[in-house]
Amino acid sequence: MNTDTRVIMEPLEALQKYFGFDCFLDGQADVIENIVDGHDGLVVMPTGGGKSLCYQLPALCLNGVTVVVSPLIALMKDQVDALLSKGVAVTLINSSLSFEEQRDRLSRLKKGEYKLIYVAPERFKSTSFMDVMKEVKISLFAIDEAHCLSQWGHDFRPEYMKLGAALEALGKPQCVALTATATPVVRADILKVLRLTKPFETVSGFSRPNLSLSITPIEKVHQKFARIKKIVSEHKTGIIYCATRKRVEEVAEHLADKGVSCVAYHGGMSDGEREKTQNVFISKQVDVAVATNAFGMGIDRSDVRFVIHFEIPGSVEAYYQEAGRAGRDGESAVCELLFNYADTRTQEFFIEGVNPSYTTIAAVYQHLLNHADKEFELRQTLDEIKEGASVKNGMAVGAAIGALIRAGYVERFDIPQSRAKGTRLIQPNVLTRHLNIDRVALELKDKRDREKLHAMVELAYSKICRQKWILEYFGEPNASVCGTCDCCIDEDAADRKELSETENLIVRKALSGVARMSKKSGDKWEGVFGKGRIVQMLSGSKSQDIIRCRLDKLTTYGILSQQSTAFLNGLFRALLDTGLVCIQKKQFPLMTLSPLGEEVMIGTKKVSMIWPAGSLGSKSSVASAEVREVGFDDALYAKLREVRDSIAKKDKVPTYVVFSNQTLEHITRLKPRSEDAALKIKGIGSVKAERYLDLFLRVIKNHEMGL
Repeated sequence: MNTDTRVIMEPLEALQKYFGFDCFLDGQADVIENIVDGHDGLVVMPTGGGKSLCYQLPALCLNGVTVVVSPLIALMKDQVDALLSKGVAVTLINSSLSFEEQRDRLSRLKKGEYKLIYVAPERFKSTSFMDVMKEVKISLFAIDEAHCLSQWGHDFRPEYMKLGAALEALGKPQCVALTATATPVVRADILKVLRLTKPFETVSGFSRPNLSLSITPIEKVHQKFARIKKIVSEHKTGIIYCATRKRVEEVAEHLADKGVSCVAYHGGMSDGEREKTQNVFISKQVDVAVATNAFGMGIDRSDVRFVIHFEIPGSVEAYYQEAGRAGRDGESAVCELLFNYADTRTQEFFIEGVNPSYTTIAAVYQHLLNHADKEFELRQTLDEIKEGASVKNGMAVGAAIGALIRAGYVERFDIPQSRAKGTRLIQPNVLTRHLNIDRVALELKDKRDREKLHAMVELAYSKICRQKWILEYFGEPNASVCGTCDCCIDEDAADRKELSETENLIVRKALSGVARMSKKSGDKWEGVFGKGRIVQMLSGSKSQDIIRCRLDKLTTYGILSQQSTAFLNGLFRALLDTGLVCIQKKQFPLMTLSPLGEEVMIGTKKVSMIWPAGSLGSKSSVASAEVREVGFDDALYAKLREVRDSIAKKDKVPTYVVFSNQTLEHITRLKPRSEDAALKIKGIGSVKAERYLDLFLRVIKNHEMGL
């Protein structure tokens, strides 16, 4: 029995009384015990792992009030409504309440009528709010979505940065910070900002074995809609995340036209509309929610069977948190990203928008100085300021004003009888050239955000088990493979191997050739030449095109001349499949490095891949008098693949049961004319030869005859 006078109820007793459970989920018991024992802490627990209970239950066990800091109104309301239904004395204070309602709840708080109070981080800027809180007996200060504290978190909120000072002002009550996704860098930042006292740190396993993660390369929007239709028809209930409001409305309209019951959710809707939309989905009145990334935080709907990302998210943290909203009941669920590299432009636009340059901040400030009235106020919308300050990215205007607010130069105010806000100069005598803005911090934040997007692109191109890649990203070494993601079930996964030193050197030489024949702008590579020209340069071709373009003067010219052209063509297909190079479709398909390819080229990363036949300057080991390596024929490969796929469909088996992609490539290169010759090829045994081979030999013969 706990004899601490702070403790008024044992955790297990509270669990049974208020939540109806007899035992804790993995990881919860130790966290709750540490909190009830009075320790500060940092808790990283994956979505669906029961993170909210880790502060809700101690709140019921401790003598006093638990203050929960939460970033979204919808997130607060969901949790408050759920606790009220369990008979818990809980309330919230945020901008959705009138001044009178806020004052009434604060008065009742001082009287001890609440066990928990949910507040937005902005509240702590208010002197009157802080004065009330100093009179309240705070037993626990819980900061939810704590990654918002870190500039390196995927959803940094500047107002969270003030929480460390707020804790000091409140006398350093016990504090616990909680989040679902945080890298080691973010965790260190959280501890630094909050200055916790001898905190315990719990990082629960990020693994979600019931989720099947897939990343599907898709070139056209209509193909994305087709894929969505298939997933929705198979799995019924889920969330589709889109990067923009426009895309949300487009996808939702498309689904509605197909008879799918769905709702749309985005930031352009009013608070009331968003709340209504969220409630419709939670109450299971519709099956599908199409939304921007704010949707789902704290959503307690356990039967989400799929999560689709229509475009690439801006970070691995955001992707995994959003994917984790599927399968919260522990049953299997699918998570699929419809990947097109061109979609990164949208995320780059967002990065530019939330990371205004010093030049942009100065331009906005100068506009405010030039156009403020005698009270040093400007009643212009952000769009009007954008035009007046000649800023290209409208998002950057709001971010620039945010930077000026944090530096103490301006503040925002409500315009009477309007939903709009105005901007007021606090230090109107400060000239633009005298602004004290940390330019290094601005550049560093921009760099980190771009690194996060870079990591997300690397994940999309990677052929490593998705879950293993993600777990290692979050600092879990030697994670095991999941066995259910697209990489693990890839028909050619068994043929993938770690590269020897010699093979790795060949890959790095090939990638160096691609780099020399590309151009780099900032951290982005742009293609200049197609694959064929790159192969010619690496093999030391003396063709007129190579000489005319002066490619024979490159340092990489001829560095793979000992390899056959057939092998190099196969190598580049393998590099493309492994995500080390990518094709940019302009007037012609141009090849360049992917972010992962750059890392492999400079030697900071290694990858496993399917190694093409006929390597290291030798002919294929399966070559014979009847089977000679004669180069790769794309048209023949397409015909063979069509036959293979047709057989698989007819026999109702996976395509690799007939022949793997690698075996098809061998057949294409070597063009066997007889069964005996074909039996020398890896992947063709007597059983498969008897069952399938005749069709493939016939295709080769007809192709050779031009039929």
